Amino acid sequence: MKLSIVIPVYRVEATLNRCIESVLRQDVDDMEVILVDDGSPDKCPQICDEWAQKDPRVSVIHKLNGGLSDARNAGIDVAHGDFLTFVDSDDYLAPGTYAPLLDIIEDADILEYSIADRLSLKDHSYTDMNEYWLLGHAYQHTYAWNKIYRSALFEQVRFPKGKVFEDVYTLPQLLKQAHKVKTSSMGHYHYCYNPQGITANASGEQLSMLLEAHLTSQMPLDDTYYLYLLNIQIDVWERLKGDIKLPFRKLNPQVFHGLEKLKAEAHNTLGIKKICKITRLIHRFKKPRHW
Repeated sequence: MKLSIVIPVYRVEATLNRCIESVLRQDVDDMEVILVDDGSPDKCPQICDEWAQKDPRVSVIHKLNGGLSDARNAGIDVAHGDFLTFVDSDDYLAPGTYAPLLDIIEDADILEYSIADRLSLKDHSYTDMNEYWLLGHAYQHTYAWNKIYRSALFEQVRFPKGKVFEDVYTLPQLLKQAHKVKTSSMGHYHYCYNPQGITANASGEQLSMLLEAHLTSQMPLDDTYYLYLLNIQIDVWERLKGDIKLPFRKLNPQVFHGLEKLKAEAHNTLGIKKICKITRLIHRFKKPRHW
């Protein structure tokens, strides 16, 4: 088996058929599609079973609800492919995405490809995982679903159950085993924004998990990555008014431009907590956003 595609399924009956159709229409014969019904209370279990009856490449796991990480892990446990990838069931793939990517991943462990209208990647190879993380800004797009992985990477790695932003915990563990990562401009993953999802409505506690995931990743830190984490810390403090978890690091303002440069200079002079307080005051006077 060349490729295993794991699709967690929960309360997506309006988008599930579109997702599965986009996967099965890929020009890859030697693949399996593993639908993981995570105890969905709607018609999703029935839809999954109908697809399994129609297409021999499709198999279904029905399980009690355990969350996204648990569903992905259940699919990993039964996957047979040399390579493994994930698709979220409210998203879909552009036609002809997987076949050319499988041709170029042969000598790599992870291949990341572009996200339509969201992330445009160049064709590049990294043998230094720190370079991929920092210069490739991988920390900004740790998503599990726009990547294809060599399945062997998951022999000792699983997604953390009970955590949100679970991809941030997992990708660094995979990179520690990888020897080469490629990025590709070919193919497109269509991410469908969910206004009810965690990304759009993260609480202070959930953003604190995101910050924790980055701080415990043991990945290298440069000034640009630090400023990215500072923005998360500001959001966490504004919601929770709790302790500052991000260690202070003096930044080089010359690395940045515009408002980022001003923020770096203010951070160096005032410290993290004062920056948090100033940002909170600014937000009080800003007009609310309309998405």
